[in-house]
Amino acid sequence: MNYRAFLLFLCCLLTVPAAAQDRNVAFTLRAGYVIGGTTPVPLPSEIRSVNAFHPLGGVTVGADVRYPLSDRWAVQAGGHFFYEGFHTTAEVKNYRMAITQGQNYLEGNFTGTDETDTWMLGCTIPVTAAFCLSPRWRLSAGPFASFLFTGRFEGLVYDGYLREGDPTGQKVEMTRENPATYDFRSDMRHAFWGLQFLADWQPSRHWGAFVGVDWGLSSIFPASFKTVEFKMFPIYAKMGIAYHF
Repeated sequence: MNYRAFLLFLCCLLTVPAAAQDRNVAFTLRAGYVIGGTTPVPLPSEIRSVNAFHPLGGVTVGADVRYPLSDRWAVQAGGHFFYEGFHTTAEVKNYRMAITQGQNYLEGNFTGTDETDTWMLGCTIPVTAAFCLSPRWRLSAGPFASFLFTGRFEGLVYDGYLREGDPTGQKVEMTRENPATYDFRSDMRHAFWGLQFLADWQPSRHWGAFVGVDWGLSSIFPASFKTVEFKMFPIYAKMGIAYHF
């Protein structure tokens, strides 16, 4: 677990109630559901089809402070704890892969079926501009930084073959009964960034709802990681309830 990121997240939440004592500052608590996945954008030619996509479920819990700049505009910042993940099955061709089959470690280009499980646990710190459409509706958008406490990116490949080294290398068969596995969790970044888009609906003085998207603009793998040859972006939608002070 990334303890520095966890401490940063706690410090952000602890400073929010103090800031909210200012009568000009609005304070919002949020809790909701997260759904989405980690994907290359656009899908590369190596991924021929996506056979299945199953969100593993997720949660977001956090708080925001909003400071008004005018009757319509405000600046908003906060800290959001998240758990998010997905499972996918895809048909791939010449897909760069590092796998383990029995006692053998192999690298090369795989053609066949690839199953992937991914989940991430961490915190997001957004700093956004908020615009008040009406007394009940507010939109906000801006950058965020995410810090990963722990995560997983692993899976298995079968019903195909791997060409060792390059597309013309020795052919190694993989079957459903004897699949090969991979685990890239130790190669994942501990921090990444992106853009947050959020819509708040507040029908009463304190209670409301929200919906939004956290669109990652940096890959979950560093540039030095060459096994996956394209960038993998975390893109997750979220929705839930909010309590406004």
